[in-house]
Amino acid sequence: MTVWVDASAGASGDMLLGALVGAGVDVAVLQAAVDAIAPEPVALRVEQVDRNGFAATRCHVELPDSEHHRTWRDIRSRLTAAPLAPEVRDLAVRTFERLAVAEATVHGADPMDVAFHEVGALDAIADVVGVCAGFVALLGARGGQVVVSPVAVGSGTVRGAHGKLPVPPPAVAELLRGVPSYAGPGAHEACTPTGAALLTTLADAWGPQPAMTVDRVGVGAGGRDPDTHANVVRLLVGEAAATAPAPPLLIESNVDDLDPRVWPSVIAALLAAGASDAWLTPIIMKKGRPAHTLSVLTSAEHAERVRAAIWRHTSTIGVREVPLAKHALEREMVEVEVDGHAIDVKLARHDGEVVNAQPEWDHVARVALALDRPANDVLAEAIAATRALLRERG
Repeated sequence: MTVWVDASAGASGDMLLGALVGAGVDVAVLQAAVDAIAPEPVALRVEQVDRNGFAATRCHVELPDSEHHRTWRDIRSRLTAAPLAPEVRDLAVRTFERLAVAEATVHGADPMDVAFHEVGALDAIADVVGVCAGFVALLGARGGQVVVSPVAVGSGTVRGAHGKLPVPPPAVAELLRGVPSYAGPGAHEACTPTGAALLTTLADAWGPQPAMTVDRVGVGAGGRDPDTHANVVRLLVGEAAATAPAPPLLIESNVDDLDPRVWPSVIAALLAAGASDAWLTPIIMKKGRPAHTLSVLTSAEHAERVRAAIWRHTSTIGVREVPLAKHALEREMVEVEVDGHAIDVKLARHDGEVVNAQPEWDHVARVALALDRPANDVLAEAIAATRALLRERG
C-alpha cells in the first residue's frame, strides 16, 4: 500500500481527518480512538463542503468548553493507559513527543514540562489520535509507505498563546527542519504545529507522487475557504506501480594516445567491472590521427564501476553515455558431443522457433586441441550434431 499526501496547500489535524474519511476510513474508527483518550467528551462531525471548486470532506472536532492546558507528561500518561491498538499508541506517542521537543526547543523548556496551550488542547489530542488511528486503518496489516509532498507553511503572521508570531510559527519551523517546505499560495498560517508533527511522524519519504496505481482519493478541507486556492489536503491511496528496469547504457570514448598493446587488458578490466560487452572501433580523428572508439555496454547498476575502470585503465579524460533500448531473443544452452567430448551450444528462439544455433567457440577450440583436429572440422561436426538434436526434439 502506498499513500501520497499532497500538502501543497498546507496541513492540519482536522484536514487530515477529513482526507482520511474521504479516502474511505470509517469515521467510527476515528471516533473510537478519540473516545479512548479524550478526558472530556469530543465528537467528530463530518460534512461535505466546497473549497474553491474542490468537493472535500470537512471533519469538525466538536469540543466542550475547556481551557485546561496539559503537559507532555500528562498526555503521555493518558496515551500509555488508553485502550488503543499498539500501532496507534506508538504513532500518537511519537507525534506528541515531536511536538513537546519542538515546543521545548523554541521556548527553552524541559520537554516533559511543556504546557502545550492550544497545541495540547482537546482538539489537538483528538486530531493526533484520530489521524494516527486513521492511517493505521488505511495502511492495514501489511503496512506500506507514506510519501509526503513539500509542505506549504503559509506566510504573514498568526496570533497564538504567546502573542503575534511570524508564519511559519517557531514550532512549525522547528518540526519541519530537514524536510522540504515552502510558503505556498496563501498569506496565512497553512501548516499548524499539529499538522507538521503528524506529517513528519507519518512520512517514510518526501517528494512528488511516486509511481503508483491510485485506487482511492481523499480530500480533506480546512476551515478557511480562500478564493486564491483550494484549502485542502489530498490523500492518494493505491499500490506501488512496478517500475521498468533502467535501460542499458552505451558508454563511449575516443582515445588516440594509448599504447595499442594495452587494449586487451582494458577490455578484460571492463568485463570484470560488470560490463556486458566492450569493443574497439578504429577511427581517424582530427588532424588525421589514428585512434580507437572504446564502446562499453553495461547496466545502470554497474555503470559507476565501469566508469571507474575506464578512468583507471585508459588515458581518456571524458566519456559520453547513451541509454539504449535492447531486444534480446530467448536463449537456451544445450550440449552435444564430438568424438566423446562435450560442447555447449547456445540456441536462440523467436516465438518458440530456433532461429540461431552457435557452438561455444572456446569449447570447440579445446576439443580440437584435445583431438588434434582442425577447429573448423570440430565446429562443423558440432553444428551437425546440434541439427540432429533439434530434429529429435521435433
